[in-house]
Amino acid sequence: MQTVRKKILAISGSTKKNSSNEAIIRFVANSLQEEADVQLFNSIDQLPHFNPDLDHEAPPAGVADFRRQIQEADGVLICTPEYVFSLPGSLKNALEWNVSTTNFSNKPVAIIVAAASGEKAMESLALILTTIEARLPEESKLLIKGVKGKINAQGEIQDAATIRQIEALTASFMRTINAANEIPTKYQM
Repeated sequence: MQTVRKKILAISGSTKKNSSNEAIIRFVANSLQEEADVQLFNSIDQLPHFNPDLDHEAPPAGVADFRRQIQEADGVLICTPEYVFSLPGSLKNALEWNVSTTNFSNKPVAIIVAAASGEKAMESLALILTTIEARLPEESKLLIKGVKGKINAQGEIQDAATIRQIEALTASFMRTINAANEIPTKYQM
């Protein structure tokens, strides 16, 4: 029996090119290359500021494309830094464009906050995703403190404990995705 490759949309909360968050996403993509296609959404900084007046049947083109990518994905991976004890504005803005939709309803999601500290960003991101009804098990949440000391200048994760934690999160995330495809939800009936 042939296994169907899963589609994962990865979102980096950092707008910095070659950020620690992108390095972690690349690591996850490489570890999943046999079973999933991981696509990085790299236009988070190009989404317009959320405006309820524009949130209708024909939203701005970039927003419509972003929403389509979420809908088509089997799961969404979010990896973000923490800015001033909160989420980066660009990530919060991207999520706000989905509040009026059911794009995240029962969608398997994994979150990684990779920052100096990160607790407040983790708390905020988990609350937002729970509010928009994402499927986010505890095992699919990871806080990586002191990330700058765990990734080298070439963007490679050097800390063995961090690698094990990411691998455990990735395994949990794939179990959630596979379970979501087997069990009908109230949105699939």
